[in-house]
Amino acid sequence: MYGLISRFASGKIRRIVLFGMILSILGFSVLGGISYKYLLQIEEALALAEVVDDLSSDILEIRRYEKNYLLYMGEADYVETLRYCDSALGIIDRIENPEGGLSSSDREGRATLLELRQDLSSYKETFAGLKADGTARTTIRDSGPDPRLRDQGKDLVDLVHRFVATQRARILGIVATLKHQLVLAIAVFTGVAAFFSWLVGRRIFGALGVIEHSARQIVQGNFEALPLPDTSDETRGVVEAFNHMIVELDRRQSQLLQEKKLASLGVLTSGIAHQLNNPLNNISTSCQILQEDLDAPQPPDPALTRHMLDNIYQEVSRSRDIVKGLLEFARETDFCLKSAPLHQVVQRAVTLVSSEVPAGVTIVTDIPQDIELPLDGQRFQEVLLNLIINAIQAITPPGTITLAARRDQAAGQAVLEVRDTGAGIPREHMGRIFDPFFTLKETGTGLGLAVVFGIIKKHGGSIGVESEPGRGTNFTVRLPLSGVSGGVR
Repeated sequence: MYGLISRFASGKIRRIVLFGMILSILGFSVLGGISYKYLLQIEEALALAEVVDDLSSDILEIRRYEKNYLLYMGEADYVETLRYCDSALGIIDRIENPEGGLSSSDREGRATLLELRQDLSSYKETFAGLKADGTARTTIRDSGPDPRLRDQGKDLVDLVHRFVATQRARILGIVATLKHQLVLAIAVFTGVAAFFSWLVGRRIFGALGVIEHSARQIVQGNFEALPLPDTSDETRGVVEAFNHMIVELDRRQSQLLQEKKLASLGVLTSGIAHQLNNPLNNISTSCQILQEDLDAPQPPDPALTRHMLDNIYQEVSRSRDIVKGLLEFARETDFCLKSAPLHQVVQRAVTLVSSEVPAGVTIVTDIPQDIELPLDGQRFQEVLLNLIINAIQAITPPGTITLAARRDQAAGQAVLEVRDTGAGIPREHMGRIFDPFFTLKETGTGLGLAVVFGIIKKHGGSIGVESEPGRGTNFTVRLPLSGVSGGVR
């Protein structure tokens, strides 16, 4: 029995709800049927009670006219007595009829009614013998009526009262039975309803808890596949749908990240062109000097030639690094964590964005060289570029952007702060800055900080922000140190 209930309880929620609804409908139908059955019995008993009341009234009228006749010897009283006797016998016939309302199982009532019929017939015969002729009147006046008449009349009254009491007791019995049946049915259905309410409530609240937990996990940027619950109900299907959605979100986020990179490349293009222009000019100048030196009548100066070639090599290396950094930033790769010195990743990002820094804005870095973190260098560079470009756009020169890092040994984390002296963020917008497509810029997409939030969560870290309008903004990024289990996903 317990196993059957367990299997039923672990079934689909819709099946449990449907079964509960069907059981409720059946329960109310049974309860209504029971009530209707007993109400019909009460209706029949009340109809019979009215007829019995008429019979009781006729018996009393018989005794009243009998007394009047014995006192005054009126012919009308004699006739009325016999008429009421016939009326009472007719009522008894109606009651004994199958449609009269007297239950076939009411043996006591039928026995009383049979006895009442016999006594009423005997009474009628006795009373009919008191024909009001002169001899009868003289006899009644001198010696009184036949003693049997008084006894028979008394028996009639007693019998009809007993029959009335029997029918009242029957009505009360039906009502009591109906009450007991209703109380029992209500108790049973209340218990069943309570069980199903508890069962359905537990299953629904449990399912809602799983759905809420899964949704929160996705909202927080955790795109790891959710464990499937060990149930066969709709919750498993919902979690499977969530897992499918996670795969799609992860794919879309990668697309979004790549699109944001392309947008960032558009912002950096003019600066990169300017950065390449300087080493190319230096290379061109050095080549012209070497050509002039080779065309001169005297032999070229070896020291000057070496110096020019070293200069060309340095400028080529510089150009190569600029292009390499740009290509690495633009390349689409799978997410992969590798231990990397934080100061190198920060320096590459500062180098890439340096051409976008307007006059009067200074970028200051204070990154210890011994801090190494498990990073996806390309994606974390995207984080730094977004934060630095946002800081540049928030500053009206002069101003300062500071990138500083420290260790939090107690938490096993590295703390990176990106501070600026810009306009700050209004307090009413602080809770929405990481929402996708929310922006305070007229031409912004609102994706930068949303991408930053997702990448940092993927690194197993967190990001917070403090800002005061007119005094600048401070973004604090916390990431697990190398060798520390930080929930990297």
